[in-house]
Amino acid sequence: MKFDHLLPALFAMCFLAACSRTDDADLPPAIDAGDDGLTQGTATPCENGFAGEYPCSGYDLQSRIPLRRLQGASGNDVWGWTDPVSGKEYALMGVDNGTTFVDISDAESPIYLGKLPTRTVASPWRDIKVYGNHAYIVSEAPNHGLQVFDLTRLRNLTAAQTFTADAVNLDFGSAHNVVINEDEARVYVVGAETFKGGIHIIDVTDPQNPTTLGGYDGDGYTHDAQVVTYSGPDLDYTGRQICVASNEDSVTIIDVTNAANPVFISKMEYANAFYTHQGWFSEDQRYFIANDELDELRVGFNTRSLVFDFSDLDNPVEVGTYAGPTRAIDHNYYVKGNTLYLSNYSAGLRILDISDIGNANFMETGFFDTYPSSNVTGFEGAWSNYPYFASGNIIISDIEGGLFVIKKSN
Repeated sequence: MKFDHLLPALFAMCFLAACSRTDDADLPPAIDAGDDGLTQGTATPCENGFAGEYPCSGYDLQSRIPLRRLQGASGNDVWGWTDPVSGKEYALMGVDNGTTFVDISDAESPIYLGKLPTRTVASPWRDIKVYGNHAYIVSEAPNHGLQVFDLTRLRNLTAAQTFTADAVNLDFGSAHNVVINEDEARVYVVGAETFKGGIHIIDVTDPQNPTTLGGYDGDGYTHDAQVVTYSGPDLDYTGRQICVASNEDSVTIIDVTNAANPVFISKMEYANAFYTHQGWFSEDQRYFIANDELDELRVGFNTRSLVFDFSDLDNPVEVGTYAGPTRAIDHNYYVKGNTLYLSNYSAGLRILDISDIGNANFMETGFFDTYPSSNVTGFEGAWSNYPYFASGNIIISDIEGGLFVIKKSN
């Protein structure tokens, strides 16, 4: 993985710390699990700036499942699924040794349903996305490939299970990330050995038979990406499948409509580019908000969000930057309406009003800090979040702390 070449010693220290930071028994509200795998939690409102020991503003803790309940040594990615039949909500959280599944339809009493083990060996890096009723999972574990899991198997479970994958694609081995545009039956694997670490495109029309369609290798390694069916202001690309790739030192825009022959559109570079990590479109697809995972560490300024105007995809323009209240490193961004949900490692989840995005003028409207001991500029704390449940529940994956379920205070 490219990032290993940048900071191997630092990452090693961070993940050693993830395994030994604290005793989960000291972190209320913990989840109690019986032999049947059922769990019970205690909701904790945000009062006077805290929910229990967690600093917060405007968001209550519904429940938490510590890593020991998930039987993992460190946490990583998280995504969500809503059962279209029952309406139940589920959290899908990656840990070092597999992917865990939690029924959060009763957010105050979540149910741990079990784990799909890693296909080969443990790894701190795992990524999960959902298309339809299937989860698609990659890892930086060697020879892992793409695991496919039918989420309808979670229905009516009353005891924790050890699952097996429904299908596996081994056209690549390790990969850093998996990207899905829910408008199309494709999976975009990035950071694999194939296509020079670029974009590996897989057809999942038949989830039991994921098939490689093609890929893109024209701009080196891709760490993360977002793919959309474009409906933004640039009429030249209406209806096209547009990929915005975070490529270590740039934000690169590619037309991936023809998977066998993707077409480079443009490339956006910026000052103090140390590791272009991830980003997300505004809902009108005019703007793109990106993050750099190493700029806070290398330069020493506060959390920096970069805003680009993508009104003309052939000629993107940098609008400006937003500076957060701490020096914590930013990791994963997701946009819902005029709100940005920013996973901010040691500063937890930050919630920002981006109504004035055209001026890069964001306003923090709330936060929930899953790593209460500090806001250190390092790789501890909140890894990712998923804010798209209809209930308003938000799930956060924390490297050391496990799975958190929070909700906006009444």
